[in-house]
Amino acid sequence: MELSVIDNPERHRYEARTSDGQVAGFVQYQRRGDRITLVHTEVAAEFEGKGVGSALAAGSLDDVRAQGLSVVPQCPYIRRYIDRHPSYADLVAVEP
Repeated sequence: MELSVIDNPERHRYEARTSDGQVAGFVQYQRRGDRITLVHTEVAAEFEGKGVGSALAAGSLDDVRAQGLSVVPQCPYIRRYIDRHPSYADLVAVEP
């Protein structure tokens, strides 16, 4: 299955979309200044177990990096993803 991960700023979320435009899942976020808090990841039931969550995590974190932001991984899935993929650890915001 081919997926693209896009930012939907009007809905404050990254969306994983299939080639026909169907939303397979999303990562809800809150952005404040140069920090983005990834709050919740959700995958549509019909797409579970097909790599949508991983695609969402990687796509959203790649976009965070491209924008020069830091991330607050509030979502447990995103937090675990970063733990398993330490190349994203440098994005995690340092709390004051």
